[in-house]
Amino acid sequence: QVQLVESGGGLVQAGGSLRLSCGSSGLTFSGYVVGWFRQAPGKEREFVAAISQSGGRTPYADSVKGRFTISRDNAKNTVYLQMNSLKPEDTAVYYCAAGVTAQAEAVYQYKYNYWGQGTQVTVSS
Repeated sequence: QVQLVESGGGLVQAGGSLRLSCGSSGLTFSGYVVGWFRQAPGKEREFVAAISQSGGRTPYADSVKGRFTISRDNAKNTVYLQMNSLKPEDTAVYYCAAGVTAQAEAVYQYKYNYWGQGTQVTVSS
């Protein structure tokens, strides 16, 4: 049974940092594109960042470019999302997802086969 598990969320003040982790059991991450998505209260879930199987391609949403960094350690079967200069508008539940998709389509949620349960990130002003 495939399971993705996010960790690292929490409460942080504006301007602070958090690092989210996404681990997997039952799935070898190295064969998959892994993406991070988020859903704020009352809003639809949106793309945040993705990383190709090798880590060489990392598209980001415009709203997080320059502040967030996605990376992966295939040996540890883990993908990270380093979030710096956090803003109150970054408050959301953050989900990681894995799929086999062309990098150009990594922004689309329907391209991902496996999803975690999410981790809450709250940024106070």
